[in-house]
Amino acid sequence: MNGSDLISPAQNTWCPGCGNFGIQHMIKAAIAEITGEGFPRERIVMVTGIGCHGKIADYFNINTYYAIHGRAIPVAAGIKVANPDLKVICHVGDGDAYAEGLDHLVFAAKRNADITVIVHDNRVYGLTTGQYTPTSPAGFKGRSTPEGVPEHPINPLELMLASGATHIARGYSRRLQPMKQAFLEGMRHRGFSFIEILQICATYFNLTDYYNDHVYDLAEGDIDTGDYESALATIREWDYSADAPIALGTFYRVGRPTFEENFPARKEGMEDREGLIRDFLQGHR
Repeated sequence: MNGSDLISPAQNTWCPGCGNFGIQHMIKAAIAEITGEGFPRERIVMVTGIGCHGKIADYFNINTYYAIHGRAIPVAAGIKVANPDLKVICHVGDGDAYAEGLDHLVFAAKRNADITVIVHDNRVYGLTTGQYTPTSPAGFKGRSTPEGVPEHPINPLELMLASGATHIARGYSRRLQPMKQAFLEGMRHRGFSFIEILQICATYFNLTDYYNDHVYDLAEGDIDTGDYESALATIREWDYSADAPIALGTFYRVGRPTFEENFPARKEGMEDREGLIRDFLQGHR
């Protein structure tokens, strides 16, 4: 499949310089590679929440679903339970996932739901013009905090490690090929894949120079991705202080039975899923 076939004719309304452009093109390239290997495009579903990131659903010519604010992850998990043959990709924002939707994020990781969650973390509410989010740095002066945020941000990767995510990675919207690789690894992983993208908001919180000066790519041997303590130590390197290094790459990846495999209905005849759906619909006419 030609990657351009995946893009819809909808007019793009992101701000010039938005990091979402890079995310869009690299997830497009990753999906094109997956479908080029023989995975049917009609079995890919993209779920989004509310925020600037959510517009990505309009720009793809695949199955997409808009969820309400903070609820994209349970929708994605429900789609996967209903049809385990689907590959479900869930795009959320930092406000969407770490504020309103934090409980859903934690429980999806705990259950090892077989979905890929991509967080567009620009550390600001961009769609509503610049309020602070759970990852905004202390002192951030936004629309709702003109004198600066008085609290420290959360570390989402550490939270996901503690919650049971079986695949944890971080990318940067200006590092395109490593970001594509992160998407491919996440989509191919069996279990809950968490990928945080440091996404530039050029309008309300442009951190391009800061990230360019502080990010580095994890090299082979830098970390044992199968070891919890090794992953935790590397995740904690970035303590959100001004001069701390910011690692990019895969921090943790282990195998564990998925939620869908342990779901009771799957053990009681779900092999004939289409037959069960047909019987259900006939009984509710």
